[in-house]
Order: sequence, then structure tokens, then C-alpha cells
Amino acid sequence: MKLSTLFFSLLVLSSSVVLAANDHAHSEPHDHEETLEGPHGGRLLENENFAVEITIYEQGVPPEMRVYAYEHGKPVDPQQINLTVTLNRLDDEQNLIDFTTEADYLLGDTVIDEPHSFEVVVEAEYQGKSHHWHYDSFEGRSTITDRMITLSGIETEAAGPQTLSITNSLYGVVSVAEDRQYRVHAPYPGIIESVMVNTGDKVKKGQVLVTVRNQTTLQSYSIRSPANGEVTRRMANAGDHSDMGSLLEVSDLSRVWVELSMFPSDIEQLRVGMPVKVNDLHQHESAGGKISYISPKMTGGHIARARAEITNAEGHWRPGMHVNAEVTVEQYPAELAVKHSAIQSYRDMPVVFVRYGNTFEVRMLTFGKQGADYIEVLSGLKPGSQYVTTNSFLLKAEVLKSGATHDH
Repeated sequence: MKLSTLFFSLLVLSSSVVLAANDHAHSEPHDHEETLEGPHGGRLLENENFAVEITIYEQGVPPEMRVYAYEHGKPVDPQQINLTVTLNRLDDEQNLIDFTTEADYLLGDTVIDEPHSFEVVVEAEYQGKSHHWHYDSFEGRSTITDRMITLSGIETEAAGPQTLSITNSLYGVVSVAEDRQYRVHAPYPGIIESVMVNTGDKVKKGQVLVTVRNQTTLQSYSIRSPANGEVTRRMANAGDHSDMGSLLEVSDLSRVWVELSMFPSDIEQLRVGMPVKVNDLHQHESAGGKISYISPKMTGGHIARARAEITNAEGHWRPGMHVNAEVTVEQYPAELAVKHSAIQSYRDMPVVFVRYGNTFEVRMLTFGKQGADYIEVLSGLKPGSQYVTTNSFLLKAEVLKSGATHDH
């Protein structure tokens, strides 16, 4: 999506949230009432001379509901109160909470799972009289129109099982494959008459590289390239004696090695045959290969070595080039996973946004194993939930603007 479109979407989303909030307020008259805060920082609900204060306590314990009661503004013995609270969540889940007395408050028997976003129904009985309250306590929630969803490029997918590719990140250096490097020698002693190629020239198998005059027969003979490749070293010139050793070096760079370095804890995960994705340091190119060798020796006493082989038809992977590599060490079947791209941070917790009709709401997640594209979800999300995979940051911005915050 273009940057201008994103800004437009953000502005329109903001307007739609305000309109949606206003429409909801007209349909729920009690939302116009001023929200009162009790002595313990909770929501104070009053009816005639009786009041209850609803709090969610989460300091050092899983979130629990604590309710304080008052008559004429003075604390009431909680044992005299019969209380139930029902939380109606966006996904139609209903939490029915019963209470027992603890200290000077009533303690709910249910952990209040995140997000703390629900319609709240309170039923209290005190001295033979019933009291009823109903209010909304939303956080991390936004409602927008179908048109705005389309304009903003918001996309979703169903959360479900995924096979995670678990990778280990390593660093390496490209090198010439040992079995693709050829040193060209003269089979008979003599004087070199001509060298037909220079360093960097591409050569074909069978191409004449050097001519030599045999010192015994005084006949000239040709030395041909042993393979397709590139001249990577030239040691000989016309007039040199052919017994100097290697005259030329030809390297076939259509396939190259990647020499990988790692700590001992990394090499314990590796096996010959594991898939490898090699990336240049600028993330311009990548290539796939497999682990072909794991060294039995350590370098410098603490560095382990392994090798991968990759294709190099376009010549991008030059010997000496530094690269990074992702080795797939495990294919893990996660029962529930979401895309990395879907994750946002909300109240310093990782979240995704789920969609129910035109309403979106955060879900706080606990993660397990991480794959290349997906991450395992251990808790916080129901299987089959439609979660936002694209442009979820727009929803986060709208939620923060709308002020639907964690307020107890």
C-alpha cells in the first residue's frame, strides 16, 4: 500500500471509530453516565444508598476480581452481600463469576483473562433488596466499516496449525569448491610459446590455454582447459620453462562452497543434508543448498565448522564474500500459530487483532517456538479465530487514539 493511502486510511479510520462510538452511545443510554471511581481505584456503581466497587487486582497474582461494598459511603461487611458478575466477551464467550469473602472484599472465583474487554452485568443482593448494573468495559477494540477495511488493505486469516521451519542463523564465507578447482600443468618439459588467456577470462572445456615447444622433440603441443570455468590465477608467460609447476588455475564457479562458522552449541543441532538458505549481507540475493560436511575438528579450540554447497549460475556468489545462512534444523508441527507480520505490541505485550464482523480487538498471546514465517501460540487465541495479518498497525493506532485502555 502506498504511503499516501496509508495516511488516508488512518485518518478515515479515526473518523469511523468516533462515529461508531457515538452510534453505540445513542443505543446504550447508560454510557452517558459519568464513570465514578471508588476508593480502591475501581469502577463505582451506585443505586440509591448502596454501591459496589468493581476492581481487577493483578499485582503478583493472576488477574482476579475484587468487589467492595458500601452503604451511605461507608464499607459494608462483604459477608452480607450476595453477588454475581457476568462478563460478555466479543466472541460470545461468557464468564460467570461467583464470590466468596476475603478480608474486606468479595473475591471472584475466576481468573480474568486478557483482554479485559467485555460487557459487564452485575447482580447484587443486600438486605433483601436486589441491585442491577450493566456497563461496557472495553479495551483494545475498534469498529470500522467494510469500505474502510477495504481501503486500508486489512487482511485476515484463520489461526490454526502450521508446520514451523525452525532455523539457526550462522555466518560464513564463500569459497571455491575443492573438486572444481584445476591446476594446469605441462605434461612434457619445454619452453612456453604462448599463453592464450588472462586472469578473469571465461574458458570452455577443451579450449587451448597454452602452447609449449617440447625441448626433446622440438614439436609444439597445446594444453587445453580441463573444465568450463574461469581463469583465477596465471603464473606463466611466454618464454618461461614449463617445469615451473602450475601454469594456470581454472575454477568452475557454477557451484561454490559456503564455509560456516558456529559455536559448539550450534553444531550440535546440525546434520548433513539439512536445508540451508544463504543470503548476502545486503539481502539482495539468496540461494538454497544443503549441509554437505561437518568438520570433526574445532578451530581455535571453540569454533566449529560446517559446509554447504550452493549453485552460482549467475556468478553472484564470489569466493571471499561474507554471507549469513539460515539452517533449517527442525520442522515442528505447531497446533496453533500466527504470522510474524501480524504481531503488534500493546501495553508492552505481544498481541494480534481478531475480527468479529466489523469489530477488531486485541488478543494477548503467549508464544512457543518460532519459525521463519510463523510463531507458535501457547495461549491467548482460540483456534479458527480470524486474525489480522496485514496493516494491523493501523488498528493499533486507532485503538490508542480512541482511548480504549486498560483501566480498572
